Amino acid sequence: MAHIIVFGNEKGGSGKSTAAMHTAVALLRLGYKVGSIDLDARQGTFTRYLKKRFDFITSTRDHLPSPTHMAIPRSEADTVVDQRAEEQEFLTLALQELGASHHFIIIDTPGTDSFLSRLAHSHADTLITPMNDSFIDLDLLADIDPDTFTIKGPSIYTKMVQDQRNQRKLRDGGTIDWIVMRNRLASLNARNKQDVGKVLKSLAEPFGFRIAPGFHERVIFKELFLKGLTLLDLKESKEHPLTLSQLTARQEVRKLVVELGPEKIKGHVRPPG
Repeated sequence: MAHIIVFGNEKGGSGKSTAAMHTAVALLRLGYKVGSIDLDARQGTFTRYLKKRFDFITSTRDHLPSPTHMAIPRSEADTVVDQRAEEQEFLTLALQELGASHHFIIIDTPGTDSFLSRLAHSHADTLITPMNDSFIDLDLLADIDPDTFTIKGPSIYTKMVQDQRNQRKLRDGGTIDWIVMRNRLASLNARNKQDVGKVLKSLAEPFGFRIAPGFHERVIFKELFLKGLTLLDLKESKEHPLTLSQLTARQEVRKLVVELGPEKIKGHVRPPG
C-alpha cells in the first residue's frame, strides 16, 4: 500500500496546499507514483491548483508530471451518523484505489476541524503541519505563558493529533511520524523568529514531532499557482536563467523532501526520462 502523507493544520493560510503540491511534484520527478486527495472540496485550493496545471499542459503541450487526483466533498446526508459513515466510506475507497497503484498518497485537509479531517489524520503515515512562523499559529500547538514562554500544556491541534495517533494504534498498530514545518519565514532574523524557534524546539520531544525547514515568504509561489506550476517545473537556460530567489526557493523544497526521506520509505526508483 502507498505511504500516506497528510498536510494538516486547523488554521487556514498556513500554506498547506502549496506545500502539498510542491511535495507531490518533487516525488513525481524522483520517479515515484503519486496520488492526491483534496478534502477541502468547498474551497478546493489543491484541486484548483491541479486544474490550472492541466489547463497549462493543454495549452502548451508541455509534459508535466501530475498526481492522480481525487476530491472528496463533505457528506450532505440527513443525519450526522449517516454523514460520518458516508465520508468514511468515500475516504476508504479513495485510499484503497490509489493505494494499490501508487507509492505515495498526499492528502490536503481543510483549515478547520471536521470529522473527515480527523479521519484523514488517523490514516497518516506521515503528518506534515505547515505553520506560519508566529505565536498566533504556535498557539494551536501549545498553551504558552506570554511572559516566560514556558509550556502549560498541549493546545487544541496537538490534542487532536494525539487522539488520532491513538486511533491509528488501535486500528492497525501503526504510528504517525509528525513533522512541523516552519513556513512563510521572514528573511530578517527578528527577535520574534528566534523566540518561535526556541519554543518549537522545546515542544518537539514532549509532543512527539520533528521540525522541518519550510518556505520563505515569496511572491513566486502566488505567481506559479495561477499557472498550476511549481518551482521544480521552471526551466533554466542561458537566455532565461533562474533568479537567486528562485534557486533558493527550489532548495527549500528539496530540503523538505530530504526530511521526508522517500527513499527510506519506498526505496529508490528510476527518475523519469
